Amino acid sequence: MPRSQSRRRLTFRVRRGRSAVPGPLPDPDEIAARVCADLVEDLPEEDLGEDPSEALELYVPGSKPRCEEAEYLDLVEEAVDRIARGPERGG
Repeated sequence: MPRSQSRRRLTFRVRRGRSAVPGPLPDPDEIAARVCADLVEDLPEEDLGEDPSEALELYVPGSKPRCEEAEYLDLVEEAVDRIARGPERGG
């Protein structure tokens, strides 16, 4: 099969939302645990608890220097979004 034809098939599969990875989707609790572990790795000095959305609710604005605060909030919000999106295939 010519290369361009196989590339078109792959593009079609990706656009149709099919995954290149076969198998069942991960459990939502497993995803949340993985996301939280990544967040703790990124913010080792923070006491985040088990739920990033709770960390956002309890955060006191202005309690960190401005650049640290922006980075902290971005990382925690991204973690909350990743958990909310749930299991995703191929990405």
